[in-house]
Amino acid sequence: MDIFQAVIIGVIEGFTEFLPISSTGHMIVASKFLGVAENDLTKAYEVIIQFAAILAVILIYREKITFKKIDLWMKLLAAFLPLAVVGYIFKDTVKSLFNVEVVAWMFIIGGIIFLVVEYFYREKPTHVSDVEKISWSQALWIGIAQIFSLVPGTSRAGATIIGGLLVGLDRKASAEFSFLLAIPVMAAVSGYDLLKHYHEFAHANWGAFLIGFLVAFVVAYATIKLFLAFLQRFTFVAFGIYRIVFGILLLAIL
Repeated sequence: MDIFQAVIIGVIEGFTEFLPISSTGHMIVASKFLGVAENDLTKAYEVIIQFAAILAVILIYREKITFKKIDLWMKLLAAFLPLAVVGYIFKDTVKSLFNVEVVAWMFIIGGIIFLVVEYFYREKPTHVSDVEKISWSQALWIGIAQIFSLVPGTSRAGATIIGGLLVGLDRKASAEFSFLLAIPVMAAVSGYDLLKHYHEFAHANWGAFLIGFLVAFVVAYATIKLFLAFLQRFTFVAFGIYRIVFGILLLAIL
């Protein structure tokens, strides 16, 4: 992997990881078009840029990462467990789904779901607007919704945001809970991959890896900030439309 490829993939990771448009789907497609081989070295690089994205969330929400917020983090752990259990049991099945055609169809299906949910969704005073006030049952249902993100192209952020909207969170709280939930999820996934591929770092192009890390961090940080500002004025309809158009284009190319 050269520096140009590392930068492009770093931008894609940073921009798509926390938006409901599937970072995994975009990474699969980008790797195909850039001619980046899907090998252990590439997986090692993905671990690096995922840690950069996690760092961006930690920096933005550092005031919530304290022992004073233990109740929130216990709920985040409860939301994380369904994905961890199902993902571990069906990890081989999930790996078999990693192809562009599956990604394309899940983009379209996810886009339709966003449009349908937004069509019926109405924010009410009773909706939870503060992530620290989310109930245990709401956290668990969001965690169950997150299981669908195991299918490439679904989007972890998309699944958790839709889950949040369906159980009574407003748009901002749904997005913020999704951001915070990314910390244990991505830390676990990246940590597991790091243990599997740590030996590949000895053969890495560290210049490209470091530049990619910095790019992914900056882009992820900016994306989260802009996304929250976006939700102050707009809905998720644009993301639903984008997903459908992107999925159709992929099928056309295929």
